[in-house]
Amino acid sequence: MARRDDDGSFWVRAQFEVMRFPSYAFDPGTGVATFDYLLDGPSPLRFTETIELPVPAAPPSATALATVRRVLDLLHVVAGVSYYKVGAPPRVVAPAPVPAEAAALFTAVYTHGLAEYAYRNDLPHVLDLTVEVPGTAQPATPVDNAEGRPLSAVGGGKDSIVTLEILRAAGLDPVPFSVNPNPVIVDVNAASGLPALAARRRLDPHLFELNKAGALNGHIPVTAINSLIAIATAALHGLGPVVMSNERSASDPNLVWNGHEVNHQWSKGVEAEGLLRAAVTAHAGLTEPYFSLLRSLSELHIAQLFARHTRYDAVVTSCNKAFKLHDRTARWCGDCPKCRFVYLAMAPAMTPERIAEIFGHDLLADTAQVPGFSELLGIDSHKPFECVGEVAECLVALGMLAEDPRWRDAPVVTALRAAVPDAAWASASRQDVLTPGGPTFVPPAYAKALVDAYSAAS
Repeated sequence: MARRDDDGSFWVRAQFEVMRFPSYAFDPGTGVATFDYLLDGPSPLRFTETIELPVPAAPPSATALATVRRVLDLLHVVAGVSYYKVGAPPRVVAPAPVPAEAAALFTAVYTHGLAEYAYRNDLPHVLDLTVEVPGTAQPATPVDNAEGRPLSAVGGGKDSIVTLEILRAAGLDPVPFSVNPNPVIVDVNAASGLPALAARRRLDPHLFELNKAGALNGHIPVTAINSLIAIATAALHGLGPVVMSNERSASDPNLVWNGHEVNHQWSKGVEAEGLLRAAVTAHAGLTEPYFSLLRSLSELHIAQLFARHTRYDAVVTSCNKAFKLHDRTARWCGDCPKCRFVYLAMAPAMTPERIAEIFGHDLLADTAQVPGFSELLGIDSHKPFECVGEVAECLVALGMLAEDPRWRDAPVVTALRAAVPDAAWASASRQDVLTPGGPTFVPPAYAKALVDAYSAAS
């Protein structure tokens, strides 16, 4: 099948029959793992991905190395979504027997995790895949890691900063961690003053060549991949659980297509968290591998907690476009769903002067931003395919701004308040948005640290 791109080039899509995982290797001395992939069929494609874990100062124990290898077993399959999407074959065959919990994770990653990709490329068969596993393995021997120092994932935005500071305040001695840290993350780590660890993920260069030629492409569940890299790093360094900063609204889907929920943030959601935890515990034995500290909180609540920490004002960003810019001073593009949402969430907890200094733009003074804000409020369409919060919390934030003398006369606030239908406000309960709730996997000691943090802020 051939498809003509807008620039006139052609991409000929081979009829791939199955995706396979031929082998992987890991060198503890260098921390380098290489994963091989095969899209098999009449015109097979082979790929090799390289992941480099940070090497600890002291040699890891035999138990630690065995645990790392078992986490890498899972990562080998999960990271394969980056190559699967080139051709979307109807079958995916895992390389070795794993416990049922790991098999469930694999299938979920290739279906729920690729739902947006399937929707955008009109590939409904992807949503009905079952990753084939050649047998069921027995669960691993338990490895008690619950009391170790937490490895705290840092992405450069407000959420991971809040988690890092809660862990620090509770005396839990967190270790910041990131995959392929960009200048934003480097600056945030420097502002924290905490020594950080970093891993490197290098995709096969052939993937980029195929994408330029017009191969199928789209959003992947990258948080699932980076989470397993983090868990492998924690095990290698003898640390405790990996602590993420995924919020309650990450579980909220964007839309329903062919009877399936499509959620841009699926791998940040509570379902994915539970599946990943269960898979790692069953296959690698870790008793407390991974959880999101902020799972019970709304983005609006998290923004209020962030407002207490001024040391990060000059470095924080959540703008995906800014991550691609070479100018380290341009941290927010000021014209994307993420910028608009974070501005809307932060503004009720900040002065206009402070938030304008953080963003370099006064978004609520610019009426050209009204259509974009309207999308966040559910006025014109479904929630954007971006990491943004629920419509209800956007409405609550707008209501708070409309009541605040500092913000109520801002041109965008005035325009949005007039545009929201009266019926929409019924779904916008401030108490619901700002009251922690919903399922979480947070252990008791960490749950206490979280409660102490938001109690002190109230």
